[in-house]
Amino acid sequence: MQLPVMPPMKPMLAKSVPTIPTGELSYEPKWDGFRSIVFRDGDEVEIGSRNEKPMTRYFPEVADAVRANLPERCVVDGEIVIAANGRLEFEVLQQRIHPAVSRITKLSKETPARFVAFDLLALGDDDLTGQPFAVRRAALEEALADVQAPIHLTPATRDSALAQEWFAQFEGAGLDGVVAKPLAGPYQPGLRTMFKIKHQRTADCVVAGYRVHKSGPDSIGSLLLGLYNDAGDLASVGVIGAFPAARRKELFTELQPLVTTFEGHPWAWGGEQETSRTPRSSEYSRWNVGKDLSFVPLQPDLVVEVRYEHMEGDRFRHTAQFNRWRPDREPRSCTYAQLEEPVTYDLADILAGSHRQ
Repeated sequence: MQLPVMPPMKPMLAKSVPTIPTGELSYEPKWDGFRSIVFRDGDEVEIGSRNEKPMTRYFPEVADAVRANLPERCVVDGEIVIAANGRLEFEVLQQRIHPAVSRITKLSKETPARFVAFDLLALGDDDLTGQPFAVRRAALEEALADVQAPIHLTPATRDSALAQEWFAQFEGAGLDGVVAKPLAGPYQPGLRTMFKIKHQRTADCVVAGYRVHKSGPDSIGSLLLGLYNDAGDLASVGVIGAFPAARRKELFTELQPLVTTFEGHPWAWGGEQETSRTPRSSEYSRWNVGKDLSFVPLQPDLVVEVRYEHMEGDRFRHTAQFNRWRPDREPRSCTYAQLEEPVTYDLADILAGSHRQ
């Protein structure tokens, strides 16, 4: 297989299922990082993102580790992650997407990234994408038998009971579920032929503001959610969106009586943000550069039940999903205390664990 410097290749994807499936499957932890395909041809190393965008410049330490650890010519599918305090830290990982080389260099030393390998797509002149996953996994284990950190081989098992244990335990280390791969399946770029099982929970949150939809100023784009912390302050925890077009307009009308000013609002910082267009740190993401994150403040009187997967620090890791309104709940009762806390699990034990189950 000829390995150009940066071949366009989408990773194989997974579709969500509610429970861990059984059958002729291989199970792996679901890593919470940047999905990446690594290409190595001698000293030439390129890291491609899920969207086929080059990522090499953001992770020079990973490129160096690839040269030191991976076979001379190969294509490996995996995940770039950053670990801190015994768990994955996605927010720290996001900071690496920065235009300044000096900043990237500094962070690569202060918070170095790791690459967790979970599929082998090519080795030497051999294209392995048409081979069953069972064959690719065996080849990956052989090729990475002596690999050293910060390159890691993900644990894998064919035991669904063990996968269920991983699902319950590994969340405490910052992982967000389990992936199941058909043992007989070839590698199919861009297709959802794997299965992912992620945690789903509910929380009652206060609606403290909204952003308008791009379709017009009379439609709701997203609702801003808050939870009260131990100090009695309403903390920003995330948003919900994805409403049907008609419902967006209905919501806009329904919420107008609750529109207020930033003076006296729990998030008075929103007024400063609206003026400066500089997002508050809790709302900031490297992926949101250039976006207007200002919002319309609401009296914090409404309570909504949302579905979420897990927390990243004190915020929802992903956009939450609307479940139902809770007129029976007092806003002040919506605290962090209601959230389920995962068991503590040391990430180092996962990275160093046996993968030949």
